[in-house]
This record gives sequence, structure tokens and C-alpha cells, in this order.
Amino acid sequence: MLLFLCSLPVWLGAFFIVLLPTALAMVGPIVVRKRYPLSLLVKNNEVAGFNFATVGVIYAVILAFAIISVWEKFSETELLVLQEAGASATLYRLSKGPDADAAATRAAVDAYLRVVVEDEWPRMAQGAESREAAKALDEVYAAATRLGENKPVAVGAEIMRELGNITQARRGRLHLAMGVVSPALWTMLIFGALLTVGFTYFFGLENFRAQVTMTGGLAAIVFLGLFVIVSYDHPFTGEVSIETHPLVSVFENFHRE
Repeated sequence: MLLFLCSLPVWLGAFFIVLLPTALAMVGPIVVRKRYPLSLLVKNNEVAGFNFATVGVIYAVILAFAIISVWEKFSETELLVLQEAGASATLYRLSKGPDADAAATRAAVDAYLRVVVEDEWPRMAQGAESREAAKALDEVYAAATRLGENKPVAVGAEIMRELGNITQARRGRLHLAMGVVSPALWTMLIFGALLTVGFTYFFGLENFRAQVTMTGGLAAIVFLGLFVIVSYDHPFTGEVSIETHPLVSVFENFHRE
């Protein structure tokens, strides 16, 4: 469900996550007022107001924590892609030379970047990985290892270090592509949103339109926060996603040189 929501256009995701739930939330006070008279609801104002303040603060902290967490993980994923691109560019430059092992290493890196951009990126949008990319990375290891054996020790060590950086960055982005927010936190966020908005149904205001409007305003803020979390939860899915530009730039630079 989260992958489906993340893959929607922004305007459609906003409709399902913000506009529609907010409209439904504004129906709640109407249903409650028809069932319970104003005189009965007014008695709840003092006690319900105290409880609502406590629940609201707790939920605001949880919501803010989740938003900050997904933003940090999204930024971390961008850095991993940049690290993978930088390590690939360094490895390509370390494999300069006319010998067969150097040419094989450059060709392997070139093939790896092609597979990542063309095959693995679309798969990551679905929370999966590419077996072809794993095979291409194995080919990079095989070619670079042969190359490193024929280079000075310092160069060989640097080649292996960059290979490690590529592998580490790839594993990191594949892990984060599966989603940042845990199911337990999602359960808390959804339940907390329903509880926070639902609390407003049991207040009694003489100006009923004002109460419905305030309920709608609170619901909109809560669901906007959830919309932000959904948008960033899967860094490679939907319109709000990490592009392949760093890897494509490295690939293009290979062919300019």
C-alpha cells in the first residue's frame, strides 16, 4: 500500500492522503452532534481539553520525529548515490592504461553503471534489486582484482578500497529503497492521527461551523505531515525520488575522455 501511495503523482497522493481523509474527518462532528446534544458535549470540554492537550503534544513529537527521520534517511540515500558515483569515477581513473586488464576494468565499470541506471533503478522503485547489477558488480571485482595484482601495492589497495565503497553504497541504497519508516512506527502514526482528530468530536461549541472548521484544520495539518512521510519513505519511488543523475554523469564523462 505504501509503495502504491508513493508511486502516485503528487496531486493524486495529496488527494488520497490529505484531502479525502480531511473531508471525512469533518463529517465526524456532524455525526456525533446528531447523536449527542450540545448540552451533553459541553460537559466534556474541561476534561477533554486537558486530555487533548496531552495527546496532541505527544503525537506532535512523534510526527515531528518521523518527518525528521525520513528526511535524514532521504539525504543519507542521496549521499550513498554520490559515494557510489565518486567511487566508480575513481576506479575508472585508476584503471587508465592500454593493457588488457585496465580495459577490462573500465568496460566492467561501464557495464555496471548501465545496468544500475537502466535496470536496478526501476526495480528499486518497487523495493527490489537487480540480479543483473549484482552480476555486473562481480565482473567489476574480477577485472579490478586482476588489475590490482599488476599495479603497485598502494594503487592496488586504493582499487580495493573503491570497490568496497561501491559495494557499501549499493547495499545501503538497496536497504533504504525498501522503506525508511518501520511498521511499528506507521501503526503508531496512523492510530495517533485517528485518536488526535477523533478527540475533537467530543467537544461542544455553540458555533458548530467553527468546530467543524477547526476539526478540518487540525486534520489537514496531521494528514499533511503523514503525506510528507509517505512521499519520502521510499527514496526511489514516485515523483519525490532520487535521480540517477550522479551515476549518469560519471557514465557520460567516461565516454568524453
